Amino acid sequence: MHYSAAMHIQPPALLLAAGRGERMRPLTDHTPKPLLAVQGLPLLQWHLQALAQAGVARAVINTAWLGEQISDRFSSFFVPKGALDKRKQLSISYSHEGLDFGCALETAGGIARALPRLGPIFWLAAGDVFAPDFRFAAAAAKRFAAGDALAHLWLVKNPEHNPRGDFGLSADGLALNLPADHPGPRHTYSTIALLRAELFAAPWCDIPAGNPAGLAAPLAPLLRRAMDAGRVTAELYTGRWTDVGTPERLATLNAETPTPG
Repeated sequence: MHYSAAMHIQPPALLLAAGRGERMRPLTDHTPKPLLAVQGLPLLQWHLQALAQAGVARAVINTAWLGEQISDRFSSFFVPKGALDKRKQLSISYSHEGLDFGCALETAGGIARALPRLGPIFWLAAGDVFAPDFRFAAAAAKRFAAGDALAHLWLVKNPEHNPRGDFGLSADGLALNLPADHPGPRHTYSTIALLRAELFAAPWCDIPAGNPAGLAAPLAPLLRRAMDAGRVTAELYTGRWTDVGTPERLATLNAETPTPG
């Protein structure tokens, strides 16, 4: 079912889980990074729990490296802890890039491949990010559907490993593609967003519909083109957020007081 701004129906979600996790080796030699445990739960499960609790009914997970472990772990159905309402159950399907093409297709390539399963508007989140306070709010999706932005990004304070940040943010909520020498502040893209399928068609993207050839391409150039046209909005997310990109960051999270699941 497609999302309608006139209805209180959440759009589906795409969770990115295809990366090799090179910086996490040797932990990822035998376990895909989204299945590494953070405070007692697989990293990817934190997103699945939040999506289900927010009323999102469908999620697509893309996989490549050790992808069969992810589909074996979550199967085709996810029920959040303590859920009694069947409307909180999350249906899961998979876009197996590794099986189809032998490798991950990067972010834009992976999204384009999964797009036929997603519809005109969808949530996006990376499976290797820990953001336990983020809420996939239906009100945010409704606002996005009512506008004409191609993407709405959640930005965070720059972490130590990305001190220059990624994008600027205007006073009226537009994401800005600032040149490298621009003195204005930048923020880091959290990897959480609302996207329109239109972003993955001309003139923003030249990957054929459904990416039948398995072309690999990053997302940032598409976002920057759309920003230059004033078609990307953004807001700051101030809750807890960690790009779980190294064993040290994972160890730090697991040494903290556990977050309620």
